[in-house]
Amino acid sequence: MIAILDFFADHPDQSFTLTDLVRALRLNRATCHALLAGLVDSGYLYRTHDKSYVIGPRLVAIGRIANEHFSPLQVAQPEMRALADEFSVICSAFFPDRDDVVVRARAASVSHLGYSIPQGARMKLRPPFGAVYYAWSPLADVRGWLDQLDPPATEQQRDQMMRAIEFGRKHGFLFGARNPHVPQIPEAPEQIFMGQRAEYPVTVENEVDAASQYQLAFVAAPVFDARGQVAFSLGLQGFIETVTGTMIERMGHTLRAACDRITTFAGRQPQMPIS
Repeated sequence: MIAILDFFADHPDQSFTLTDLVRALRLNRATCHALLAGLVDSGYLYRTHDKSYVIGPRLVAIGRIANEHFSPLQVAQPEMRALADEFSVICSAFFPDRDDVVVRARAASVSHLGYSIPQGARMKLRPPFGAVYYAWSPLADVRGWLDQLDPPATEQQRDQMMRAIEFGRKHGFLFGARNPHVPQIPEAPEQIFMGQRAEYPVTVENEVDAASQYQLAFVAAPVFDARGQVAFSLGLQGFIETVTGTMIERMGHTLRAACDRITTFAGRQPQMPIS
């Protein structure tokens, strides 16, 4: 029955006879006829006067409802809650919106005391957070993104970003640490990353040493849509104490696994890390 419905979904503007469906799907004729009769009775298919079959009104209605209410956030929110509780952090869903990223959902652990980016906050799609939206894009798109930054990225910053993107493509996640060369600015994160700055208080790292301690700022991983493009990213923030490289790897892989499950729900096979 699923094979029949999938076949009609692949050919929505066509009608098919019983013989057509038996041949195309390699089903037993009597079995196929019985399944078609059940689908017609329930309204999922419609039998025309010439004894061919087309998509029925019930299936159209279900498709319309699914289209209106389908959202990967339905699956993302419980994943975000689990991540926030497991690592005692805040997990946010960042959606790209033209030149910005917007926080559409968030989950905070009960014990968390740090500052969080509020739901609805908007930030420019620029380094360091913007890297997660370009790490799986063609290199020409990455270079074009870096070229349009204002003020322009220095050669050192471009090199660091490209190596960080290579890290993300290899491991499936990216992470950022506090930049010791930039003083901490008493502004909310969404204010800091809305402005035009030559350097930010957070840098995207390009390697992780399991034994080292990091002033971790965020860990992020992408969720892909059915077209293979980054639909949104999940980010962990609100780290109060230093974090070991081993813990960063654990958080990154756990976050990546959660994003892969959401990607699968959205109808896309997760992108495999590039070795």
